[in-house]
Amino acid sequence: MSKLIQKKRYAFAVLLMLFSALCSGEISAQNIKVKGVVRDKSEAILGAKVVARSNPKTGVATDINGSFTINTKIGDVLEVSFMGYETKTVKVTGPEDLKITLVEAQKTLDEVTIVAFGKQKKESVVASVSTVRPADLRVPASNLTTALGGRIAGLITMQTSGEPGADNAQFFVRGVATFNNYSRGPLILIDNMELSANDLARLSVDDIQSFSIMKDATATSLYGSRGANGVILVTTKMGVEGKTKLNFRYEKSTSQPTRTVEFADPLTYMILNNEAIVTRHPQYNRRYSDDQIAGVEAGTNPYYYPSNDWLNLLFKDRAENQRFNMNLSGGGQRVKYYVAAAMTSDNGILKVDKLNNFNNNISIKNVNLRSNTDIDFTPTTMGSIKFNANFLESSGPMYTGNQMYQRVMLSNPVDFPAYYQPDEINLNTKHRLFGGTQSYSFINPYADMVKGYQQATQTNLVAQIELRQKLDFVTPGLSARFMASTTRQSVYSINRSYGPYYYTMSTYNPITGYFKLNNFSKGNESLGFAGGNKSINSTIYGELSASYEKIINDMHNFSAMTVGTLREVTTSDFDNDLQRSLPTRNIGISGRITYGYDHRYFLESNFGYNGAERFAKNHQFGFFPSFGGGWIISNEKFWHKSSPITNLKLKATYGLVGNDAIGDAYDRFFYLDRVDMNKGLSNDFGESGGGNSSGINFNRFANTSITWEKAAKMNLGLEITLVKELEFQFDVFRENRTCILINRTAIPTTMGLSDFPAADGKAPADVRANVGAARSSGFELTLTENHSFNKDVWLRSNLTFTYAVSRYTDYEEMVPAGMDWLKTEGTYIGQQKGLIAERLFIDETDIANSPIQTFDKVNDIPVMPGDIKYKDINDDGIIDSHDVVPIGYAGVPQLEGGWGVSFGFYGFDFNFFLQGAARVSFMMDPTARVDWGSGSVGTAPFIDNHSLLKAWADDHWSETNRNCYALWPRLSDTSRPNNEQASTWWLRDGGYLRLKSVEIGYNVPEKLIKKVGIQQLRFYGSGMNLLSFNNFKLWDVEMGGSGLNYPIQKVFNLGLSLNF
Repeated sequence: MSKLIQKKRYAFAVLLMLFSALCSGEISAQNIKVKGVVRDKSEAILGAKVVARSNPKTGVATDINGSFTINTKIGDVLEVSFMGYETKTVKVTGPEDLKITLVEAQKTLDEVTIVAFGKQKKESVVASVSTVRPADLRVPASNLTTALGGRIAGLITMQTSGEPGADNAQFFVRGVATFNNYSRGPLILIDNMELSANDLARLSVDDIQSFSIMKDATATSLYGSRGANGVILVTTKMGVEGKTKLNFRYEKSTSQPTRTVEFADPLTYMILNNEAIVTRHPQYNRRYSDDQIAGVEAGTNPYYYPSNDWLNLLFKDRAENQRFNMNLSGGGQRVKYYVAAAMTSDNGILKVDKLNNFNNNISIKNVNLRSNTDIDFTPTTMGSIKFNANFLESSGPMYTGNQMYQRVMLSNPVDFPAYYQPDEINLNTKHRLFGGTQSYSFINPYADMVKGYQQATQTNLVAQIELRQKLDFVTPGLSARFMASTTRQSVYSINRSYGPYYYTMSTYNPITGYFKLNNFSKGNESLGFAGGNKSINSTIYGELSASYEKIINDMHNFSAMTVGTLREVTTSDFDNDLQRSLPTRNIGISGRITYGYDHRYFLESNFGYNGAERFAKNHQFGFFPSFGGGWIISNEKFWHKSSPITNLKLKATYGLVGNDAIGDAYDRFFYLDRVDMNKGLSNDFGESGGGNSSGINFNRFANTSITWEKAAKMNLGLEITLVKELEFQFDVFRENRTCILINRTAIPTTMGLSDFPAADGKAPADVRANVGAARSSGFELTLTENHSFNKDVWLRSNLTFTYAVSRYTDYEEMVPAGMDWLKTEGTYIGQQKGLIAERLFIDETDIANSPIQTFDKVNDIPVMPGDIKYKDINDDGIIDSHDVVPIGYAGVPQLEGGWGVSFGFYGFDFNFFLQGAARVSFMMDPTARVDWGSGSVGTAPFIDNHSLLKAWADDHWSETNRNCYALWPRLSDTSRPNNEQASTWWLRDGGYLRLKSVEIGYNVPEKLIKKVGIQQLRFYGSGMNLLSFNNFKLWDVEMGGSGLNYPIQKVFNLGLSLNF
């Protein structure tokens, strides 16, 4: 009986197991809805593909928040993939929310492109977007803009000064496409917040996640009118889920001028100054006697016979600088963080007087703090908070570093010493006995340098909050995003200085050495002060966007996005102008629609509908659409998969972009008159003059016809990848810029307006219209190779090349009939105009048989042998303004490129980068002009007691050296208008090839440092601006016509990086 019961129990158990298995099969076969979020180490991934293995023909894509919803079964396996990341598989165990983190694939890191408001697979991008690895921007300098030249195709850069704090490089996307000087540079966005070139300059490379340049209409249209001149888009790093990681970097460097301007020695200066007088006016007395010249040559008494090397007296050979960066990152599933601190200390090469108790040298100390926090509030609601604070403390001489260098050119080296030793009367005098002269208005550059200092404090605060919401409950793939940010910049400066005491030597006995000083200019020993610049600027920005994406059968990929923006800027720097004191506001709505079919064909359409308060109601809003398409030929069925060409893509875009940044900062409202209510003139009214008014002045007439500047941009692109290692990108572009605002050349009297100055001498208000036009065109290419020989040996090479030419196509001007060479139309934007210089006049017979040159005739000063001879273009026998023609190239390079190579070998790494520019010209200034506003100083010697360049001393025309092709014409101590004309004589080629950077480093083997908790330890040495090859030798040729500025610096650097 018991056996029977036992058998029944076994049978029941077996049946129960079979039933459970059947039920389990039925449950596992049930469809369930699985939700999840796909991210990388820093942020959500838009467009990641999620496919269930059980049904690979269907799949979904993540939205802008990285979210997805898919129907699948328990036990099924999801495959999650995105270009540039390793594919990840996840087994479905239930309807729980999945959190999936993708890891970047080392061999395909560059296959993801940052675009406006998100990311796109590289294959689907039809716009012209270039990216650069942040590691390639790491140079031994505190200014990021100095590292951009030649690194990115389409970006053209120039650096005209090396002064710390004032050494920003200028940069233009695909050259200068407009002659509207108010806004020619690109829009700069850091974490989607519009910031300045100074903010970009101070950004730490270690904080950068991605760096992109957007160039055509399709790439920039979502940014509306702000992106007409291209967009630089930088995103900073976010936290990574996992243990806290600490990264530390320290650098110590020395800097020195790449090339220093050479001046003639004092003895040569005196001899040639005498020659300059006598060669023009033989009857005049020489300025310096034989006794003075002999005294300087003998060096008997440097105070009675001054002999100043102003460069050596003012400047040191080199400066010491330091940079420090530290960042922490980590977090859990819900909160991730990235916190960074960067500090830099940069110093100038100015000397400091030992008698002063203050530092007059340039000193820039910058502290940058950053905190980026990513928060997952719920599975469908996410957000981020970003905060950046920058604190800048600067000090320096009363004049800028550029002005101190320029003062060397403006100072006589032999008329007085920098300072005297005390005589018997001044043995107990505490102040410096600065040298000077009563003969003329002099400049003692040493006194100007050490008499005081200026201090400035600048604080920049940036705060941003972002919320992202999945709206799958409305429809799968729909999401929304809100972002708000504010920036606050405050600047405060103060100047402190004393009044120098200037002396001359009134008595000197060369036998006994006795001398006596005369204090002809009283100063003061107390340190006075004066307030400097005080300003506060504030920006508020809001952004609301909605996006939708859907993938059908992995064949049809559709996405749409719309973005609304609102921006307001207020400033305290309104210069007592009512209109400038009002807040500046802009609004806009933009959108993008994309469609991709079977990974082969791609279409994209964008639009921007923007409002600008500067224009009248009928022009306040502008609509600017763009269209683009792409075709990946290598994904076609007919393409041989064994072909070495693994990717072949064609793309084309065309669009219209508007620009409201025209005119100048005072042109807030073109449709309103700008009136000065207190002109200052006295006007009497009435029969007996009983009424009196000061009158008014029109600074600008109301013009309701002024509208947007428009840019029609076209781009054709080709992308090729060979054997998955060599990538080639080539783009051809053209842009027609129309409605450029310019001043009308001729105003008919029937308009009731005047071209003549008012009674007070002020120029009349300009009458302007959108009648200018320009065209730019060119091509660019990028060639990149990545090759790994094994895990310890690798090679990377990157080549960029940009050619961009811009010309005037419509420019209103009055040109005499038959003199088309005088026209601006057809010339390069920014091209020089001048006379054609043939040579220097040989003798009087040569002058008599040549066309009459009218410039010196104005002052009744005849042209002499050794003066410049010009070509008579119109053959009228007279050289005048009708013989001026376009000469040389523009002042911005039309051609720029770079080539860099990085090589790694068993822990050692080496890299170098070459940068070059060509088809660029600049005009040397042959006058004695001094323009502190533009920072321009001429190179003419002797006039107004200016110094003498060594190049002019070594190669000038003289009675004993009748070289009709000498660098400098016949010397003169007065202005010679004939030789000061803009001409080919003073035109120089600004092209160069520069060894921009070199670095060699060593990574300590992990097994040696792992025991002490260090993940990576690297030592390295680097240099910047080490060599330059060009035909111009007076100063660093990249500085162009600003060669008398503070020179560009050559840097030698040692560094250490630690990762824990």
